[in-house]
Amino acid sequence: MEKSSSNETQTLTSKKELLDCTEGEDCKENGLLVKNPKSTLKLVEDGNKVHPSQGDKGEAGQISNGYSVVQSPVPCNGIGDGEDVQCTAPAATTTTTTTTSTTCGVEAQPQLLELEERETWSKKMDFLLSVIGYAVDLGNVWRFPYICYQNGGGAFLIPYTIMAIFGGIPLFYMELALGQYHRNGCISIWRKICPIFKGIGFTICIIAFYIASYYNTIMAWALYYLISSFTAELPWTSCKNAWNTGNCTNYFTNASITWTPHSISPAEEFYTRHVLQVQRSKGLDDLGGISWQLTLCLLLIFTIVYFSIWKGVKTSGKVVWVTATFPYIILFILLIRGATLPGAWRGVVFYLQPDWQKLLATEVWVDAAAQIFFSLGPGFGVLLAFASYNKFHNNCYQDALVTSTVNCMTSFVSGFVIFTVLGYMAEMRNEEVSEVAKDTGPSLLFITYAEAIANMPASTFFAIIFFLMLLTLGLDSTFAGLEGVVTAVLDEFPHVWGKRREWFVLGLIITCFLGSLTTLTFGGAYVVKLFEEYATGPAVLTVVFLESIAVAWFYGINQFCSDMKEMLGFTPGWYWRLCWVAISPIFLLFIICSFMSSPPDLRLFDYNYPYWTTIVGYCIGTSSVICIPIYMAYRLIITPGTFKEVSDVFYLFKFIFDGMYFPSHYPAIHKKRWGNTA
Repeated sequence: MEKSSSNETQTLTSKKELLDCTEGEDCKENGLLVKNPKSTLKLVEDGNKVHPSQGDKGEAGQISNGYSVVQSPVPCNGIGDGEDVQCTAPAATTTTTTTTSTTCGVEAQPQLLELEERETWSKKMDFLLSVIGYAVDLGNVWRFPYICYQNGGGAFLIPYTIMAIFGGIPLFYMELALGQYHRNGCISIWRKICPIFKGIGFTICIIAFYIASYYNTIMAWALYYLISSFTAELPWTSCKNAWNTGNCTNYFTNASITWTPHSISPAEEFYTRHVLQVQRSKGLDDLGGISWQLTLCLLLIFTIVYFSIWKGVKTSGKVVWVTATFPYIILFILLIRGATLPGAWRGVVFYLQPDWQKLLATEVWVDAAAQIFFSLGPGFGVLLAFASYNKFHNNCYQDALVTSTVNCMTSFVSGFVIFTVLGYMAEMRNEEVSEVAKDTGPSLLFITYAEAIANMPASTFFAIIFFLMLLTLGLDSTFAGLEGVVTAVLDEFPHVWGKRREWFVLGLIITCFLGSLTTLTFGGAYVVKLFEEYATGPAVLTVVFLESIAVAWFYGINQFCSDMKEMLGFTPGWYWRLCWVAISPIFLLFIICSFMSSPPDLRLFDYNYPYWTTIVGYCIGTSSVICIPIYMAYRLIITPGTFKEVSDVFYLFKFIFDGMYFPSHYPAIHKKRWGNTA
């Protein structure tokens, strides 16, 4: 970065001058790059982004979409609250830095920000495939089919569709719009929305760490299966291995063998006794040693992840062309193969046969809401990060509809892929489909489906492509989850990590690998189950709930819609407003209360989780969410003014409900407290 020259000046152009640039292109005015002429000069107080056409919303100096200027406590001549700003500053010999003097608003603080263009996606399709790859993961393959048949089959599609229309898709759309407009990660974006909620960003980062600590272990299992598949005879087809027991029953190769209630398939023993080695652990109070085979598999997984995201979205955007499209090819092949198996129709009937009585149960609606939220993935910070690399005027409304529809349809089609095979298994065992499909979670993939594949013609081929599909499904979701953390930290601490992205990503990968060690033990599967149920689920729902409240009520639904009109050229209709303000938060609150009132009774294989694990689970989940109230208390403590001035709750909510124009219709002390501090 070259030093600024003191004998040159550089003028920050006004909105009228910037509009002379060609739409959709970067503008260069007196050596200063200005991104997206329609968005023009963005004015912020310590990072609170506002457009000059919205002068009553905040003041200070920042050029939109990644271009920032340095603040100093010298007032702008003739600039007052709510007026446009046009300041002069020493020009830089390059377009990387500049300096301007502004004190426009309640409080000004010296702030050094780099003036450089934010990285963007090379192609629009890179972004779409990244979002689809993130949203479509292992849960689409096993969780949706299982939840569907468990909650009424075809009848479940009714609450699922309702929850998607009024809950999942609106919040999915909201996050894409927020990330694209403010162009920041999940931490620093709250400077521009409502700074007191900044703890949400830190909560998201902790949740992402928990997910990376157990989700990649499931991929390590898939990698172990993939490596084991390169044999003429798959190792989970025989009962003659060292890990098999006397209950091992290989009914496929011998028609005279009868399946009994005590029978254990060779696929189940391969998974539990060879891959996981759970027999060497007594439970969560005695996890046992670490499996070196799984450790090497996980190390390879994290190595692939590192070299896919270390350079940013321009690298990961190319990788997802493989990881996001390959699963659809495999799903299509497996669907055709499953449909030709004997008994496949039994599985399809069981999958879709409607049980209308189930719709009267509250649990069905809770499961439908939880499934759609976890499937689309708002609240993980990923959508904010990915959208922040879009062009300012990108049509994120269309993107939200396309990607969410693809996600939901993938889940639905995956059900046919799974249940055609389960019908085949029921035919071979001479059992009901409900008995074959009683396993849930990853066991459905690694036991039931693996066993079915092993007894198909060309079993080695189908095993290789199936577990390769699981790897690609998991990898692009991991890319996305960690990119959300990387973007958040780099945006929040640009001068520390801005030029050291590769080193930060390396440190993050090493930290996640070390955090995964407990899941690599002989009892690691028990840890994975505990984290899956408690560490992420309730915490993410709480994050999305508070995020929707902060945007719709504190930032203001009218302000948010005004931002979207500037970005997209049209204002969201009443349906979207109603969902953001009331319907979606109510759905989320309903799910959270349902979970808290009746925590899941965990059981895995033959192990019943003791009561103390429920307490541990709640502590793990709370460890991330606690960041939100802690940061709120921190803001209250450090904010100047009397306690009465900064905590008059009744006065605050009067303005929240007063037309929901919160950022622009409150007095100076609340403006300093809630809207203009970072």
